[in-house]
Amino acid sequence: MSKIPTPVSVTEQEQRTLASWIRGMRTEQRLVLRAKIILAAASGQGTNRIARELGVRPATVSKWRTRFASLGLEGLRDAPRSGATPVYDENTERRILAVLDEDPPPGYATWTGKLVAKRLGDVSPHQVWRVLRRHGIHLQRRRSWCISTDPQFAPKAADIVGLYLDPPTNAVVISVDEKPCVQALERAQGYLRLPNGHALTGFGHEYKRHGTTTLFAALEVATGQVKVGHYKRRRRREFLDFMNEVIADRPDQEIHVILDNLRTHKPKRDHWLARHKNVHFHFTPTHASWLNQVECWFSILTGATLRRGSFTSPKEVRTAIDQFVHSYNQEAAPFEWRKRTVHPVAPQKRYSNLGN
Repeated sequence: MSKIPTPVSVTEQEQRTLASWIRGMRTEQRLVLRAKIILAAASGQGTNRIARELGVRPATVSKWRTRFASLGLEGLRDAPRSGATPVYDENTERRILAVLDEDPPPGYATWTGKLVAKRLGDVSPHQVWRVLRRHGIHLQRRRSWCISTDPQFAPKAADIVGLYLDPPTNAVVISVDEKPCVQALERAQGYLRLPNGHALTGFGHEYKRHGTTTLFAALEVATGQVKVGHYKRRRRREFLDFMNEVIADRPDQEIHVILDNLRTHKPKRDHWLARHKNVHFHFTPTHASWLNQVECWFSILTGATLRRGSFTSPKEVRTAIDQFVHSYNQEAAPFEWRKRTVHPVAPQKRYSNLGN
């Protein structure tokens, strides 16, 4: 005696939904098949006939008739599956991060994914790399910082930050520093023809040295305007000559100059400073030249002109710098100092704390 098929009835809303599944261009084919089964069953067709017309096994038709009769449209969707048992858990992640806080094996300067996996023994390198990517850790990335050991760091830093955030009324704040030994490098430029017909332009590894020049720069904090001077050496006399040019246009105005602790900036007896009562020097803490804003401009100059330039003489370097300064000053804008709190010691981030 054959088994009586599970009766199926659909509402008007369910019928419209099933029909839209069948007509939909982006509907999954398994849902299209199940919708056809239910609509055919609702019209009174038997299980074996539906199976023959749709080219499936009768057991498949019975399964979806029963699921729909019990759960409705939701019964036509795949039931959640447990999936494979996870090989790694949160404890594995913590173990990987904890290894990074240890010293690498003898002979190695840093950890790699393979070394971490070998150290743990039961974790694959791929899983190590997954964890590192999840936490944004790059083992080959090199970070550096300069820690100030100046016992007067706090008052010196507060003095300079105060000049940036709240300069004295009717006074000019200027950041001054030198960039010594700017090399005139003649790089071999050209292009490389690729097999696909395209041309790749760039520099060769070979270059010639044509001497050096020393650059002095003064950045006006309020406007971003830059004044430069070129010299062969970096001595006290060159520094004072440049400072005379900087203050020449402001003989009666109060001027605050931010400098680093270079010996040429702060002799035991500063006769020049004694003659210029309107000029006040403010020195950054030792190993904290990053507090001097002109360093930001030096970085811009290097990226825009020096790093990719090719020069056959120091004169060409000086000309290129002057041309850049002229263009830069046309659209110069002040650097906006936002960091109100500075620290003498770089923050230390331990990898093992990332997983908490």
